[in-house]
Amino acid sequence: MQQVSALEGQTATIIQQSIKAADQRIRARWQFLKYQNALGLAILTVALAGMLVSGVGYIFWSWPVWLTIICSAFFAAISHELEHDLIHKLYFRNNAPLYHLMMSIVWLMRPNTVNPWYRSEIHLNHHKKSGTKDDLEERILGNGMKFGLFRLLISLDSFLSVSLRAKELGRLKQFNYLAFALKGAPLAHIYILALYSFLVFHAYQFIASSLGFIVNYPNELLAVMDVIDIIAVVWILPNTLRAFCLHGISGALHYYGDVDHLNKQCQVLNHWTLLPIQLFCFNFGSTHIIHHFYVSQPFYIRQLIAKEIHQVMRLQGIRFNDFHSLVRANRYTLTAR
Repeated sequence: MQQVSALEGQTATIIQQSIKAADQRIRARWQFLKYQNALGLAILTVALAGMLVSGVGYIFWSWPVWLTIICSAFFAAISHELEHDLIHKLYFRNNAPLYHLMMSIVWLMRPNTVNPWYRSEIHLNHHKKSGTKDDLEERILGNGMKFGLFRLLISLDSFLSVSLRAKELGRLKQFNYLAFALKGAPLAHIYILALYSFLVFHAYQFIASSLGFIVNYPNELLAVMDVIDIIAVVWILPNTLRAFCLHGISGALHYYGDVDHLNKQCQVLNHWTLLPIQLFCFNFGSTHIIHHFYVSQPFYIRQLIAKEIHQVMRLQGIRFNDFHSLVRANRYTLTAR
């Protein structure tokens, strides 16, 4: 047993040293990478501008709904990676006003989450408790659950997940339903109200129309729905798409239940069939495992070194594209049910 543990420790060390070496080489090659604060702020500015341009394109330039949603979801996915870096204090660590401004903007771009200051608590806990019953962040996303329609449903929305599983998650000492719900105020509450108003109204309208009913809506209601429709296309639905892709990938790549070492916390998901999903979570499935081994690294460097590090990981026995883990409820053991 001690020999196995020693080998696992050696594997982790080899991977971590390879990541650190690749990081140092690419920083030495491209000197501008040393301006990490400026790069983080610039990327955030571009991502925010991208979402704003997409919204303007829909409202004033007659962009189709599908194009607006795709573009906005892509830029929102970048803000998730930036929030991830901010949680680990990779930008403006010593400049509180700019740090908190960036935290506020990434939350504004992704309203269907708890606030990033609270999320930092559950994310740092994720690194300490990854793969265990106390990993609240991944448990909320369905990690450890049997794959099926219910798991797909809760992947749509973390607030829907905690509402439907309040009793189950309430057994975790760090989870309180009311406190979690309040940590989403006000943005997540606006998101939920707008999303379900949009869905209920248009579902009712579709059913009534299909049955041949003519419904006369009050002008005030139609005026409100016109606004909600715009908000849904430029802000709400892009984040619904982004969250579904991210939660699906994250819930699949993390192992659960029989994780006893860093090497068993994650797998690499980089199969070509996942490309449409990876687009809306910024290649999270391919690069997140690198973060588990080496947390103090910006997301864009992970993207640059991923191909090289994947080769090292393969040699060290890290799993790739273990889709069957979903059937095993994310258990690492291949014979688990």
